[in-house]
Amino acid sequence: MVVEIAFQPSFDDLSSPLIDVTFCVLDLETTGGSPANCEITEIGAVKYKGGELLGSFQTLVDPGLAIPPSITILTGITHAMVFDAPRIESALPPFLEFIGASIIVGHNVRFDLSFLNSAAIRLGYGRLENKSVDTAALARRLIRPEVRNLRLQTLAAHFRSPVKPVHRALADAEATAHVLHGLLERVGSLGVTNLDDLLQLPTAKGSAHYSKINLTENLPRRPGIYIFNDKHNNPIYIGKATNLRSRVRQYFYGDKRRTIANLMKELHSVDHQVCETVLEAEVTELRLIHAYRPRYNRRSRPPKSSHFVKLTDERFPRLSVVRTLNETGLSYLGPFRSKRAADLVLTAIWDAHPIRRCRTRAGSRQGKCAPAQLGVALCPCDGQLPEGEYAVVVKQLLAGMSSSPDLLLDPLVDRMERFASERRYEEAAWLRDRHDALARAIERRHRWQALTGAGLFEVEDPQGRRIVIDHGTLVETRRPGDPPGLIARVEKVSPTATEIPPSVQAGEEAEIIWRWLTGTSVRLIEATGRLAFPIRRVVRLDLPSRRAA
Repeated sequence: MVVEIAFQPSFDDLSSPLIDVTFCVLDLETTGGSPANCEITEIGAVKYKGGELLGSFQTLVDPGLAIPPSITILTGITHAMVFDAPRIESALPPFLEFIGASIIVGHNVRFDLSFLNSAAIRLGYGRLENKSVDTAALARRLIRPEVRNLRLQTLAAHFRSPVKPVHRALADAEATAHVLHGLLERVGSLGVTNLDDLLQLPTAKGSAHYSKINLTENLPRRPGIYIFNDKHNNPIYIGKATNLRSRVRQYFYGDKRRTIANLMKELHSVDHQVCETVLEAEVTELRLIHAYRPRYNRRSRPPKSSHFVKLTDERFPRLSVVRTLNETGLSYLGPFRSKRAADLVLTAIWDAHPIRRCRTRAGSRQGKCAPAQLGVALCPCDGQLPEGEYAVVVKQLLAGMSSSPDLLLDPLVDRMERFASERRYEEAAWLRDRHDALARAIERRHRWQALTGAGLFEVEDPQGRRIVIDHGTLVETRRPGDPPGLIARVEKVSPTATEIPPSVQAGEEAEIIWRWLTGTSVRLIEATGRLAFPIRRVVRLDLPSRRAA
């Protein structure tokens, strides 16, 4: 065994410039084509950084089984050559140490990695976590028209490698390294300067709009917002990313979806906005989409108006679907993106609670309305319903919408289970959907009240950044080292607290903030109110819904 190691670097940042990346170019000789019933007979590898050779590794390996004559003819490796060679149990540990955290490179590297991973798993090391680069895939993307095939021998001759590949591990690894350096000289013309670009390049399948990739040259590798503009500089798509450059370049790598193809056809320029945190990026994306309404943001495009389920403030309150919040209602649920979603919640409450359904003025009918006759609602239309009895119903409904959601959700679960036991599966599915929609609406209401109850508050994330939130709205993100006490210095009139978000945009922003607060380890710095999470969690069914609310 011959091992020469000059330097062992570590690599964690996938956005590193290629000149700073350590590549371990390897090749294996084996007794056959499958790690399931074949073994490694030779390992060869060379390590480079910035074009400089850092070390090499070479060893024969005793496979512990007969080497087929065809393999001996191909590689020249005989039984006598591996008789005194180490077994893979001895050869693999120093080889894994040699590889370290470098990027693995090979020609048809999946073959080599399949044998390495099989041996590593069998010996208790686990699958290799190193990123890998396939010179065959790179050559297919970069120089396929220039060569008759993509075999290593052909590529080595094309790039005038001083080492000829002869089906021996070290020689083939050295030839592959020369091919890699030849290919790296070509990638700069495509704007590939960093490792993340190089790893994505083989997936670029000749997109018709790949030439526009130079629009991404000035994008940073930081969280933020990207904006695709048409030739009139109008935003046609807005998105967020944890790595702006990497995310935007993915659009140029041959996505075959029709909407993406049309988007790329209209793309004329790319703007961006760097954000300090992913939270800020998500909120900024939401605000920009609602402001510009880009036509390719179909899934997240804001509705023309918000809808609410309102409990009216009258002698015998009832439920109705409205488009505005005002002081004429006892309570609200929402906002909803469509009237259909609001109607689903309205129907869910009707299924769970005997609240009045008809709109007829109390005492104006000779007999009861249909819901009252069926016993599913208490209605004052015939003038026989006492106000005190109906007030109890209203009080229970208000409690179910606020502090005790089980009052509304449990009856739906009971009915759903009864229908399922009676094999009335379609009706049970309808109740499941209504239960899920109502649970989400109540949960949204609880979260909003928790955020608005905290007023203006400031928290610190694990990186020391300060995030200021005012009544469910993101105000500012500050870097570590900025002066504390922002709340005392902010001259801002806080919005009037409401029991539910006043619009779809406000509700969606509050949901983003809530997910971030509950999914991140944060430290509360100060608050003008009380940041308290709801004690009684809304229980949602762990069942797939047939339609979204």
